[in-house]
Amino acid sequence: MARRGRGGGSAWKWVGLAGLAGVAASGVVVARAERQRRAYTPDDVRDRLHVRAAEAAADEQAAGSGAPASEPPTTARRRYADGWKAARARTRAVWARRRIPSDRAGLTS
Repeated sequence: MARRGRGGGSAWKWVGLAGLAGVAASGVVVARAERQRRAYTPDDVRDRLHVRAAEAAADEQAAGSGAPASEPPTTARRRYADGWKAARARTRAVWARRRIPSDRAGLTS
């Protein structure tokens, strides 16, 4: 068995220490964010909720008056599903050009 020279494992030691430092730093960031979140007084939270409720009511009134309402943001799941649908359509087109029936291609509806 080959004998390691002096400091033979020091590279992995430094990698491990860097990983521990990263975990500790992320813990500090999370703790700081939690402290800032808890720093709100109940009155601050109540005021922010009232502002959000007023904005929501204004959006509902705009939607009810016939004005175009803002569309909800597209979720990541929807973008993922749409991407798969487009890829499947492209694959179907390729199989159609090759004149292979889609049931043989494993692409049944």
